[in-house]
Parts: sequence; structure tokens; C-alpha cells
Amino acid sequence: MNDTTSQLFWHQPKVSIDNRRSLNQHKSCVIWLTGLSASGKSTLANELDKHLHSQSIHSYVLDGDNVRHGLNKDLGFSPEDRKENIRRIGEVAKLFVDAGLITITAFISPYLEDRNMVRSMFPQDEFVEVYVKCSVEECERRDPKGLYRMARTNQIKEFTGVSAPYEVSENPELIIETDKQTIEASVLQLVDYLKTNEYL
Repeated sequence: MNDTTSQLFWHQPKVSIDNRRSLNQHKSCVIWLTGLSASGKSTLANELDKHLHSQSIHSYVLDGDNVRHGLNKDLGFSPEDRKENIRRIGEVAKLFVDAGLITITAFISPYLEDRNMVRSMFPQDEFVEVYVKCSVEECERRDPKGLYRMARTNQIKEFTGVSAPYEVSENPELIIETDKQTIEASVLQLVDYLKTNEYL
């Protein structure tokens, strides 16, 4: 197979990210929600998206399950496939941020190395890591898909929080404890962060 990478060129668009941000009247960034299964990432992502939409803010949610129906349907859950899953999402999120959107991602993304890889794709002020903190006990109590039950009975191997690790970042931009506050309070905490840091 011939390596065609050297033959590829980045085509500079005539409409820049600054042009798009000026049109939208807000900055763009990726809000990377990470945490255990059933910690509330998808719920929080969609409620934040709904709130931003109501305020005429241009946003979009990239959800782990949804992306695996299409873009990443060829990937499994091995460490290698998890890494590739996160790499692809990082690249898609980068395009969405360039399009001027507040891009909200909801992925377990359990490994520090993988999250740091995605962080390195962005300028410092375009990547906001949010640790959606929730105890394993509460996640198991919620367990909407029955995944923890299957993991406990060895029907699922390498399940994060049970038989595989979740590596907590030392300095995420934000920690939201969904087992200690309502979804409404969690959304407001995120919105306050975006306003304080002049994304909105």
C-alpha cells in the first residue's frame, strides 16, 4: 500500500473560525464529559444542549452510543478499539469546534492517556474536561442498560468500574457530582462555568 499522506494538503477555508464565532456571537469549544457508565453524562449533555439551544447558542451533542451506530460501528471495546473510538471523536469534535459550535461529548473515555491525546488536538481554551463524578454504587443502582449486572456475572468483560479501571484526571476544568445534585443544578454549574470563562 502506498503512503499517500505526503500528498495531502490542508485546504485553508475562506470562512475562518473567527468569522463563524462572530456570526454566532459566542466562542466554540469542546465540552468533554467523562465518567462511569450511568453517571449521567448523556443526560447532562442533552439537557445542556437543550438549555443552550433555548438561548440561541449553537451547540451539538456527540454521544458515545449514538456514534457507535455509525462512524464507529466497526469498533469493539478492547483497549485498542476504545483508543481509536476516542481518537475519531476527537477529530470530529475538532471539526465541529472549527465550525463554531459548542460541542458536547459524552464518553466514558476511562484512560487518562486517551483524554490527554484529545486535549492535545486543541488550543488550551478550546477543550473543557468535565468529570461527571458519581459513585459506582449509585451508577449500579441506576444501571439503565443492566450493564453492571451483566459485568458482575461475567457476561461483560473489561467493564469500566467493575473489571476495568477508570482513571480520574487530577485537574479537570470542572467536576460535577451528579449523585449529590439535581440535573438542573448540574446544567447551571456548567452554564456558569461557560459564562465565567467567556465562552458565552
